[in-house]
Amino acid sequence: MKKILILLAGSFIIAVPAIFSQSDAGWISLFDGKTLTGWKKVAGTADYKPEHGNIVGTTVVNSGNSFLVTEKEYGDYVLEMDVKIDDTTSNSGIQIRSHVDPQGHNGKGLVYGYQVEIDPSARRWSGGIYDEGRRDWLYPASLNEKSQSAFKVGKYNHLKIECIGHEIKTWINNVAVAYIVDTMDARGFIGLQVHAISKPEFAGEKVYFKNIRIKTSGLQPTPFPKGIYVLNNIPNTLNRYEYDNGWKLLFNGRTTAGWRGAYKSGFPEKGWSIHDGVLTVLASEGKEGGNGGDIVTTEQFRAFDLSFDFKLTPGANSGVKYFVTLSEHNSGSAIGLEYQLLDDSLHPDAKLGIDGNRTLASLYDLIKANKQKRFIHPIGEWNTGRIIVYPNNHVEHYLNGVKVLEYERGSKEFRGLVAISKYKIWKDFGEASQGFILLQDHGNEASFRSIKIRELK
Repeated sequence: MKKILILLAGSFIIAVPAIFSQSDAGWISLFDGKTLTGWKKVAGTADYKPEHGNIVGTTVVNSGNSFLVTEKEYGDYVLEMDVKIDDTTSNSGIQIRSHVDPQGHNGKGLVYGYQVEIDPSARRWSGGIYDEGRRDWLYPASLNEKSQSAFKVGKYNHLKIECIGHEIKTWINNVAVAYIVDTMDARGFIGLQVHAISKPEFAGEKVYFKNIRIKTSGLQPTPFPKGIYVLNNIPNTLNRYEYDNGWKLLFNGRTTAGWRGAYKSGFPEKGWSIHDGVLTVLASEGKEGGNGGDIVTTEQFRAFDLSFDFKLTPGANSGVKYFVTLSEHNSGSAIGLEYQLLDDSLHPDAKLGIDGNRTLASLYDLIKANKQKRFIHPIGEWNTGRIIVYPNNHVEHYLNGVKVLEYERGSKEFRGLVAISKYKIWKDFGEASQGFILLQDHGNEASFRSIKIRELK
């Protein structure tokens, strides 16, 4: 606490506390500790009451997700509060820049917008960013594994949320968690969620919110620690943080710079197109190699973090390959480790191979992707794939922010899988020290954008 000096008669000098209100420091309290003035309940029937300086939300039966929201809307701000959940069966979240459709959910009200997750379960996604009532998960906290132990069940946790321009960042107990760049909403209300319950015996569970305050002026972005993945939903762009952390675009959204045809000196003259910031391989009766053939980067990579958006047409087959050496001089698609891109429901390849190892996001013909249906965006919509190859040859595949497989390149287990795959004819398959990144032409239309990479040292 700051102190000021006061000169008293008789030359005595004493120090007394300098009392500043939150508004004097630029902070405004959103909860007076006694009433729900400035708040209103929308959607759901969960109970909200002020108790002992908290807003206490209590679960009830036969209710959807419930929300207590601010009467005012906010645009750019820093929001802070303390949150407590006593058990691991509950779930909650903080709505930011959000809205309500009063006619949604059959007239019961539908809240939609960004939500900062409060997740006491074993999944540990507190601080992650969800798009309530709309796009589902944007930034699962598993994208930043070091943050997943920050939230403490049964204790008050300090939550900080920063919304400035198109950027949203979150912290739990001063640990950086999520970072997104997104243009969907510039302003909206702030809300406190009580999640619907799946069983009657979960009624009566409580979530506590206190010390809720907001700052809307004099904002300066808070630095984020190095090396945290940014979900950037503005196509083919990088923000300053990404640049400073070594990310670079492999596709600039306008030209074929940085790419050439596999086994070719230049980019294919046909079979590929660029339109509205999207790189598309054109359909050619589903023939591997198609019209234009595969394309590869002009650079080779060793250890890296690769992120890419992709969109498939019905029944499509394609892939993103890595550690492609072009040394095999084979016909058809060039050889390399492959992040499979496939319409699992319509393409017959999904039923081939072993135990589903030719399905979407799998390490093709080697390891099946363990994915939940809710994290797969429909055919015709954009999905985000990610491949991380660490310097120690540990490899991970992600789909829409969720890890779906991992393996050790060159390990005994890896070589055993290769020995029973279509790749067994290629000596030391997948073990090159470096290689090209490849986008596959399998004869079906598939589109790509926001292809970015960061080399790992």
